Amino acid sequence: MSRRGYLDWLRGIAVLIMIEAHTLDAWTRLADRRDAVYGWAMIVGGFGAPVFLFLAGIALAMAAQSRVRKGRSEAEAAAMALRRGWQIFGLAFLFRLQSWLISGGTPKLTLFKVDILNVMGISMVVGALLWMLGRTRGRRAALLAVAAIAVTMLTPLVRTTPLLAPLPDVIEWYLRPDPGRGTFTLFPWAGFLLAGGVVGLWLDRAQTPADERRVNLWLAVFGVSLAIAGYEASFLPSIYAEANFWTSSPTFFFLRLGVLMSAIPFAYFWSLTARTLLGPRWGWMSPLQDFGRASLFVYWIHVEIVYGVLTGPIHKALTLPRALLAFGSISLLLFALVKVVETTRITKVTKEFLFSRVFRDLRGLGR
Repeated sequence: MSRRGYLDWLRGIAVLIMIEAHTLDAWTRLADRRDAVYGWAMIVGGFGAPVFLFLAGIALAMAAQSRVRKGRSEAEAAAMALRRGWQIFGLAFLFRLQSWLISGGTPKLTLFKVDILNVMGISMVVGALLWMLGRTRGRRAALLAVAAIAVTMLTPLVRTTPLLAPLPDVIEWYLRPDPGRGTFTLFPWAGFLLAGGVVGLWLDRAQTPADERRVNLWLAVFGVSLAIAGYEASFLPSIYAEANFWTSSPTFFFLRLGVLMSAIPFAYFWSLTARTLLGPRWGWMSPLQDFGRASLFVYWIHVEIVYGVLTGPIHKALTLPRALLAFGSISLLLFALVKVVETTRITKVTKEFLFSRVFRDLRGLGR
């Protein structure tokens, strides 16, 4: 495994969480959704998207810093990050077009629905602009941190203000959700990517194994502390007139952010332990790394499989045990497809599209 392959491993975990959440949501019958197992599965499933956004922010910051070290100017590094953000934003509409062509639906609602790729693309553009404005590592981290906090703290206000009502629906959907039309909005989801940029700048400072171990130890301390603080704060009276804990509450955001920060050192020390105990055989972790590197490809094809017309007869029709079995089966199928694509002789451009660098491993970055 590469020096930071543990980030791919963590992204692979997020892929499994994503498949689990979508599969159970789409195929479990309504009567079984009152089961405690289903409830906990949905709570776990809620961490999939934050992990992707958080790791995308880490990759954005580390890639930009690495390019500068390798001789690129800061303007060039920022331009490449901006271009990647706009590419992801463009892919979001291509994905929605595919969904409309295959499964149909109202064109406006289907083509302009805001999903994770829309939020990720715009958030990357904002993150790249803040990185460019910072000029130094410390200023960049400060700008990204302030932006993440601002997005989080403004979320309850944005969701209730009447000032956004005159905006066209397709713009308002990026700022606050419309019931039944999706859950992803820039407030608060962009905060995870911006916070990831701060962690990416921190990880980028680690140029030796000892540095990396030290950074991960501190990430564990800060992550656990932030998660505990968020949890404890959830019991205090809210400063907002209206704030749903599970959707717009800043306390829930910081609780999840603390868990995400803690997950980085967990993946790091897990990989070290596996390498120590298993030696050359520690490659058993590679399936999750493969999933992590191909997360865009897996996302692209599995959503249509799970929610599309092809599986219409089993939508909300399976018992919970059968839905869990289906989750395992589709995960194996998707992994097989990933390996087929990896080993097939296709053009470099096609592979670059299928396994986008936004989601790929960070080999060599930070060195």
